[in-house]
Amino acid sequence: MRINTNIASLTAQEASANVGKRLNSSLEKLSSGLRINKASDDASGMAIADKLRTQASSVGQGIANANSANTLIQIADKAMAEQSNILDIVKTKLMQAATSTTSSDGRTALTADIKALLTQFDSISTSTNYNKTTLLDGSDFTFQIGEKTTDTVTVTTSKAATTASLGLASIKSGGAGTSASVAQGRLATIDTALTNLNKTRSEFGSGQNQIESALRNMMTTKTNLKAAESIIRDVDYAAESANFNKQNIIAQAGTYAISQANSIQQNVLRLLQ
Repeated sequence: MRINTNIASLTAQEASANVGKRLNSSLEKLSSGLRINKASDDASGMAIADKLRTQASSVGQGIANANSANTLIQIADKAMAEQSNILDIVKTKLMQAATSTTSSDGRTALTADIKALLTQFDSISTSTNYNKTTLLDGSDFTFQIGEKTTDTVTVTTSKAATTASLGLASIKSGGAGTSASVAQGRLATIDTALTNLNKTRSEFGSGQNQIESALRNMMTTKTNLKAAESIIRDVDYAAESANFNKQNIIAQAGTYAISQANSIQQNVLRLLQ
């Protein structure tokens, strides 16, 4: 019987140390809620999970961009809706001026009203903005709603929502005119302006439909990406709790084994008695 090197005790200590590492690893997972806390836990799994997390973050920013784009378009749409109302009122005033029952003084009053309304029309155009970006000056807008360079929605507007662009400059300066025939001739100009304004408004609306479609898809995609990352990265508490209890029992047994291995050495003393 050899006592210089206690092989049984060394073996038990080595096993106990390994169990301790597994026990600490299990505790780390239970306390963090993550199955992968460092690369050594699952190198390939961590790489995949990190890629999924990055992709989910990109999609999340795309969702934020789409929501901002929706807000921008809604601001522009509401402004053009008010401009459309102004043109409707201008048309009714021109119709009033175009009838022979309206006096010269009446047309003068109508002219002042029309000029004021079209001045307000242009004021809406110049003041309507999103984060200091003017919306109704005929500019095109490109919205980045995905992580790829091609994941964009572009709103191309054919005309600015201004009296000059819509051919209303003569009406803005001359109002209803001085005769019924002049006022009557300007009705067609108002109709054309309304058509062009509605076209610009529909161009914004078409872009919004694309954005909302992309938004719904991105929200689904983000949910699926987060679920996929969770499967790889997050800990299964039921399974890990069972593993922790197992390792804890083994650790206690290992401590007992070390004490027994150490006590065996004392049996040598009996040989000396």
